[in-house]
Amino acid sequence: MCRNIKTLFNFDPPVTDEEVRAASLQFVRKISGFNKPSKANEGAFIAAIDEIANVAARLLRALETNAPSRNRDEEAAKAKARAAERFGT
Repeated sequence: MCRNIKTLFNFDPPVTDEEVRAASLQFVRKISGFNKPSKANEGAFIAAIDEIANVAARLLRALETNAPSRNRDEEAAKAKARAAERFGT
């Protein structure tokens, strides 16, 4: 799957609509193969992004967990450390 799509569930502060839309855009780009669609496909491309964003937001609202919320800054630092270990500094 696309490495640009980040986990959005169980964070403090909660995910924003913009983050959900950005993940939806990445998903549609990945499955369509288009970074930017032609004018002929633009309507379908945007409609797909909107539908996926709505479904994703509904999913995130419906999910439940007993785990403590994760901190975005801490998770970003962990990811940066993993990348440094994997690829070097």
